[in-house]
Amino acid sequence: MIDAPGPFLRALFDKAVEVADPMRSLAAHLPPRPEGRVLVIGAGKASARMAEAVEAAWGPCEGLVITRYGHARPCRGIDIVEAAHPVPDQAGVAATTRMLALLEGLGPDDFVLALISGGASALLVAPAEGLTLEEKQAVNAALLGSGAPIDQMNTLRKHLSRVKGGQLAAAAWPARMLALMISDVPGDDPAFIGSGPTVGDASTAADARAVIARWQVPVPDSVMRILAGKTGVVPPGDERLSRTENRIYAAPAQSLAAAAEVARAAGCDVRLLGDALEGEARAIAAEQARLALSLRDAMAPGDPPILLLSGGELTVTRRGDGIGGPNAEFCLAMALALNGMPGINAIACDTDGVDGAAEVAGALIGPETLDGHRDAAEQALARNDAHAFFGRIGAQVVTGPTLTNVNDFRAILIRK
Repeated sequence: MIDAPGPFLRALFDKAVEVADPMRSLAAHLPPRPEGRVLVIGAGKASARMAEAVEAAWGPCEGLVITRYGHARPCRGIDIVEAAHPVPDQAGVAATTRMLALLEGLGPDDFVLALISGGASALLVAPAEGLTLEEKQAVNAALLGSGAPIDQMNTLRKHLSRVKGGQLAAAAWPARMLALMISDVPGDDPAFIGSGPTVGDASTAADARAVIARWQVPVPDSVMRILAGKTGVVPPGDERLSRTENRIYAAPAQSLAAAAEVARAAGCDVRLLGDALEGEARAIAAEQARLALSLRDAMAPGDPPILLLSGGELTVTRRGDGIGGPNAEFCLAMALALNGMPGINAIACDTDGVDGAAEVAGALIGPETLDGHRDAAEQALARNDAHAFFGRIGAQVVTGPTLTNVNDFRAILIRK
């Protein structure tokens, strides 16, 4: 019997985050510490926690890791630098320049451990020749409001960088490199985790131009000049990548499986809708609301609760001037679609604790969410202002930095 659906759903989310904590999961994927010079580099919202886990296993190490403001962890040797996310800043530029300098002059007997997680696209900042930081910031901001899926955003980012699309690994050549990754992208393609700084990329400047056209991304003239020629991405098979191994060791599927195990132990009939869902948040919410309503209608008295689980990365096309990430917008659109139907509760959160640009993981909804608030909810959805709405009614999920990042987590609990 699940008497408190809100706390139950929050416990499922907490379990999903817990199993992806690098301090619990990374050490099993580390080789014995190599002889000779060992250099640890990395970037992403989970990278400082990953570095902390490395030093817990290997002891103090030389290196540099770039993470989001507020996500630093204590390390004894690795230098942890904080920078801006999701729009890059000068701190990210300076730290990336230092990282590239560390990689200069490495030899074949040296070993580089790269720690990559979601967020590295904004934190590893080395604009392509002819592109200023301000122009790069404008492109990033435009991409975030365009509704483009993460793989499309990262395709463009790679061709406007001197470090993405395999260029970080190429800079370490001829040293040996192991890249350990936490996936936050649908499909777990390493080429799109953090824009693939250690992974060869087959896309072209023409593909990047197609992203601009398809998603109507406003860009400065300098971007089109850069994309008119050959960019720096490193193609698969390039000799400079021959000594690099890329390994995903934590992914959304593992976190959903852990949450499912807890739910089954509580007597739920668990149904997985997929760990790689993409699309407009409000559209996916309406679709899942219809499914939840049909399942509830078909339930008989005494049937076990049904739990719908899904992961992936939804997007928001900016239509207004509000504050709302894809998880909060999903919850708001679902609440409106369910219209107070008894017996259905849901949670949607980003596992890194940051939904969009807000320091909020997501939200919880139930039959009471719209009580006296329907007009305000409709107005908030029209303005992309879901976080403000849930803040006013006290339904936000606030975790602080979780120090991991395995994408979005959504759970819908259905009871007769």
